[in-house]
Amino acid sequence: MDNRSYLDAGRKLMPEIEKIFKKRFRVLQAIEMYGPIGRRALAEQLQWTEREVRNETDILSEQQLIVIQQKGMICSAQGYGILEQLKELFHEISGITTKEQRLAKLFKIERVIIIPGNVEEDATIKYVLGKEGAKIITKHAQGKCNIAVTGGNSVAAIGDFLTPVSPLNTACFIAARGGMGDEMSFQANTIVAKFAQKCTATYRTLFLPEHLSEQAYQAMKSEPMIQEMMALYEKVSIVVHGIGAAQEMAIRRNSSQIEQQLLEEKGAVGEAFGYYFNETGEIVHHIRTIGIQLEQVKKAQHIIAIAAGINKAIAIQAYFKNAAPQTTFITDEQTANEIISKIK
Repeated sequence: MDNRSYLDAGRKLMPEIEKIFKKRFRVLQAIEMYGPIGRRALAEQLQWTEREVRNETDILSEQQLIVIQQKGMICSAQGYGILEQLKELFHEISGITTKEQRLAKLFKIERVIIIPGNVEEDATIKYVLGKEGAKIITKHAQGKCNIAVTGGNSVAAIGDFLTPVSPLNTACFIAARGGMGDEMSFQANTIVAKFAQKCTATYRTLFLPEHLSEQAYQAMKSEPMIQEMMALYEKVSIVVHGIGAAQEMAIRRNSSQIEQQLLEEKGAVGEAFGYYFNETGEIVHHIRTIGIQLEQVKKAQHIIAIAAGINKAIAIQAYFKNAAPQTTFITDEQTANEIISKIK
């Protein structure tokens, strides 16, 4: 009898086992992510009652999967092991494995990774997205490779899980675009500096506004520093990027009302790398920007796209109409469900 047969038999004998397993796995995962953490804080993160959290953590403590300290609860060595061992089973039980395969086939890309839960309701999901992103970067990195990175909060979350392992400690993290909006912590320049610091690696920044007039754009293109950055983009091995909803990105870029109206008239729904896409994946607008271009992205050996949120579902579908096949896409379950529900 294979694993699936055992699972089906277990469901018939104890139909409640799936619900209990998913719930307990989620608690252990959150403690691993945020520990040391108290019960009240954990209840807030999971949006559960303190009683629910107490019941589950008491059981996890009895099984020696967590350790309850004065500072709060932490995951034990045995708990870490259980999380890794049961991750595949958790995905199988939750139907996530099937969804990953379905979306990878739909998007015609290398791999889809779905994180259980809803990033809009559970703050821990963003960090799990980042953790998976860090794993993929570490897996694909080779000695002295160039890694281009865009901005955004999902991409920024990767930094918490990067470590100075070889060959990441010899990589060069490159800002894939200039400054955008007013939130400095999610700017590409800030993110590459953080990534490099975590990996004891090097980095290159691009301190230019994304929006440039035609005159300024043409003038800047001839600058030695800019030509050097464009040459680096040609040699990028890994690209890490987010995907945005068109109107949201236009607002973050402080685009004029005329430009926002133009995007709406052209049916723009998604954005990546300064390119705006309509629902069929057609590029309907491209801002003048000094940064990595789409043709350079597609030359990279590995592309990691990370985006989550129901409001981005249409944008994600639009982008993946023309995505490079060497892409790994990381999202949350609720977003994946929304995308799948729209498949005709």
